[in-house]
Formats: sequence, C-alpha cells, structure tokens
Amino acid sequence: MQFEARIEPLEGKLPKVSYHWDPETDILSVACKGAGKATGLNGTVDLEGGDGSFVVIDVVGGCLRGVDVVTWPDDIRTRDDLAVPESVKEGRVVFPGRKSQPGIAAVEVDTALTVEKNQTESVLHIRVGRARPVSAVRVADLLLVEVDKTSRLAGLWFLDVPPFPNVEAPA
Repeated sequence: MQFEARIEPLEGKLPKVSYHWDPETDILSVACKGAGKATGLNGTVDLEGGDGSFVVIDVVGGCLRGVDVVTWPDDIRTRDDLAVPESVKEGRVVFPGRKSQPGIAAVEVDTALTVEKNQTESVLHIRVGRARPVSAVRVADLLLVEVDKTSRLAGLWFLDVPPFPNVEAPA
C-alpha cells in the first residue's frame, strides 16, 4: 500500500530539523520546528516493512512534524556514490485526511523499506516502496521528501545526521 503526500508551496520560513539518537534503542528521532499548519491528518503514518522495520511519521494539521526510525530495515546499503538530489524545490508536504475516516489518528502502510547511507552515515535515504521516478522537495532545512508522479510518498532524505553516540568520530 502507498500513501498520498501532496506537495504545496512553502508559506514562511523553511522549518528547522533537529536529530536525536537514543543510544539504548538505536531509534533516530527527527523533529521539525516551525512547520506551519494545513488541513489534513492529525496523528501518525506508520510505515511497516515486511522485515519488521518500522518508521513513524508524526503529522499535525496535515503537516510533517517529525519522523522516528524505530526499527531499521534489514536492507541497509552503504554507497560511496550516494548523491543528494540537486534540483530540489522548497515546499511543504501535506498528508490529507481521509473522507471515509476523518477522525483517524494513525494510518498503517505495509511497504518495502530500504536505507541507503553514505560512508560517514551523515546522509540517510529511506526509500518507501519500489524504486521509481520521484521528485524531491526540501520540506525542512535538513529534510527532503520524495513523491512519485501520482503524489505518493516515495522516500525521505535526512541530511547532516550526527553520528550515533556510541561511535567515536574519526580523529
């Protein structure tokens, strides 16, 4: 199953991202401050991979407020050539509410999840579903969202991710 993610023009400043690693659970939390409001879903979009991976997108008033990578996918690839999309416009991603279920607080999406990372693990790309042509939109200073041609969520890019706390930075 895939989930709709509309891209709308950005109103105001680009939201700021902060990252937090939980060293006991390996959960990466991404918080977006200053995301504005739209009309749409209030709650979470839970992306569940067939391998037990689990990514939670926090949504308030239709707008992305945060992401938690709760359980990492089995398919994590380190790529020397991982390139952040260059031709990126700024906008906001809006997750619309469903007319048939307007009060719903959580949506579960069963999908394949894969992660690509650079050598230093400072850039992470989570692909949602199969590989397909996508457009990337900067929705916060350090966060890109990918959507496909039918406005379905296709991926997330986390930029300038700090190192995991138990790993010492190279000298």
